Amino acid sequence: MAATVVEPGTGTVAQEHTRLRGRRWWVEVGWRHVVGVVMIVVCVLPLVYVLSASLNPGGTLTGSNQLFRTIDLENYRDLWGRGYGSWFVNSLVVCTVTAVGTVLMGAAAAYAFSRFRFQGRRTSLTGLLIVQMFPQMLAFVAIFLLLLSIGEVFPALGLNSRYGLIAVYLGGALGVNTFLMYGFFNTVPRELDEAAKIDGASHAQIFWTIILRLVAPILAVVGFLSFIGTFGEFIIAKVVLQRQEEYTLAVGLYYWAADERTARWGLFAAGAVLAAIPVVLLFLFLQKYIVSGLTAGSVKG
Repeated sequence: MAATVVEPGTGTVAQEHTRLRGRRWWVEVGWRHVVGVVMIVVCVLPLVYVLSASLNPGGTLTGSNQLFRTIDLENYRDLWGRGYGSWFVNSLVVCTVTAVGTVLMGAAAAYAFSRFRFQGRRTSLTGLLIVQMFPQMLAFVAIFLLLLSIGEVFPALGLNSRYGLIAVYLGGALGVNTFLMYGFFNTVPRELDEAAKIDGASHAQIFWTIILRLVAPILAVVGFLSFIGTFGEFIIAKVVLQRQEEYTLAVGLYYWAADERTARWGLFAAGAVLAAIPVVLLFLFLQKYIVSGLTAGSVKG
């Protein structure tokens, strides 16, 4: 801890360093370390337990109470003969397309609300704010009936279709992400648009070459949240997908553990460990873009 002291006769400011000790250190600093250590243990222990269970070929969770008592890759080898590979690919396809579509559709809608003035604009924004108050899973019965009817005309967008599931995810995420991007788009000065128009740029050129680059942080955040939200989503995916070859990871892993008397928990834990890898890699990849985008304009030169 440092205290500011003005040296007499000189008017200069010196830093007087004092060390916190005893009870004062615990009151001001020490309790933070205790809370930090406790939270780390709470967050890390379940992950370590799942990793230990995935390496236990016994297949029971109670047999994994002693962490890393047995280390064997049998569960990981057995995954690929049970449809896990196709579920993994299905999840990656659904989540990637949903994330990209959410970013593009949300950015286009937010740009229109932010830059254009048209009749019904405020009403539409209010409607988006109200719609996002209700979670999408509340409408799973209506979604099932809607896809059932659509499937009679367009089978590719009906039940048991990854494209139908993607369409449902895009519709549910459009409202909240549009409203989120709208606030970020408003922070971009309109003078940039006017300068580009003077140079002869169209709205499409302004949107693709100028605006999207300036709002890259919010695009990365929305894309990441959309990916992890759909990657772990279960209820709607279970309603829409009813054939095993079309399952996503969340639905497939659920059926492995549905009957707790016969469930192979070691196999389930191994699948969960591998399922976490894409999310971790995506976070590490987007983190630098988010940080660099937020700090790029923080210092004026």
